[in-house]
Amino acid sequence: MNRKTNQKIEKKIVSFDEIKVLADEYRACQKRIVFTNGCFDILHAGHVSYLSMAAALGDILVLGLNSDCSVKKIKGDKRPVIGEVHRGCVMSALESVDHVVLFDDSDPGQLIENICPDILVKGADWPEEQIVGAAFVRENGGCVERIVLEPDISTTKIIERIGRLYYGKP
Repeated sequence: MNRKTNQKIEKKIVSFDEIKVLADEYRACQKRIVFTNGCFDILHAGHVSYLSMAAALGDILVLGLNSDCSVKKIKGDKRPVIGEVHRGCVMSALESVDHVVLFDDSDPGQLIENICPDILVKGADWPEEQIVGAAFVRENGGCVERIVLEPDISTTKIIERIGRLYYGKP
């Protein structure tokens, strides 16, 4: 990657406070803010497809990325496989992603309230009543979209396949 590309990627990774200011600026310009979140531990085609569909729902896609600490809370001590700095770099390199914000909590509730997105996106495997921030977004005039995920692909399945292929483990 050249220096110019690195600078562009680095500008996409913003803090909790920076995204609030940016969200306010986008709203003032009538931009529709889409928010989604996840661990994105090992990037795969399902992630890319999901994020492209999420981005198509609005003007600006903000990705809440679980920090290493947060991933461990959710997935256990063996995860993440890829650290937050590298995951942030990879996610911010995607054309569909406008901003990446790392968060330490086990859920993105505070981040969602900080941004107040127009559209909250999660995978269709999440029942809407279990989507963190859904009620807040709806109460503030936004909507919740659930995107059908690519079948038979997940980070967990990839890790399991690697275990079987290289170590004979189930």
